[in-house]
Amino acid sequence: MQARFLKDVPDSVSSDFQNLNKLNEQQFIRLVEILFQFLLEPKETERFIQQLAEFAGHHGMSAGPLKTLMKSVLLVPQEACKKNLTADQIREDLVALGLGEDKAAHFSQQWAEHNAGLSRRALEQTLMVNQLVDMEWKFGVTVGTSEVQKLGSIFLQIKLVTRKGNSTENIYMELTLPQFYKFLHEMERAKASMECFS
Repeated sequence: MQARFLKDVPDSVSSDFQNLNKLNEQQFIRLVEILFQFLLEPKETERFIQQLAEFAGHHGMSAGPLKTLMKSVLLVPQEACKKNLTADQIREDLVALGLGEDKAAHFSQQWAEHNAGLSRRALEQTLMVNQLVDMEWKFGVTVGTSEVQKLGSIFLQIKLVTRKGNSTENIYMELTLPQFYKFLHEMERAKASMECFS
């Protein structure tokens, strides 16, 4: 069976989720708890790695393969957050990826409990990375070029001023008209997402 909603995860994720079936219920619950704690506090990478090492040592596993497994498992909530998936959609896809029904139900239940916090964190991360301070644009038309087919084409030059920490950075772009419409569409989607959370 193919995952319907999590189409952007690599094929290796399916085999990693099948490996999760080898864990007993208590082990799986603890691993999911560690995972969601890290997702809610992504700056605590050292604690996450330490918890995985302790988990592996306590259960007689090798820490390296467990870390690799968790990298695959982390892709699911990241994709789910990007696509705003419901707990039921995640459960269906986890089962399609090979995870047992009970474990998929537990994972999706945890997703439902933490979804608001994860969405808020994702939005904060997006806004904190590059805060848009100012924007300038100019439209232009190509009037002479060595390429005849591009004569008369419309372009747009954009200057974005973003804040990174205490400094600002200028980002320059030149877009064709179709690229501009795509950029405009993405900005409208971003605005709608931000309005949804405010």
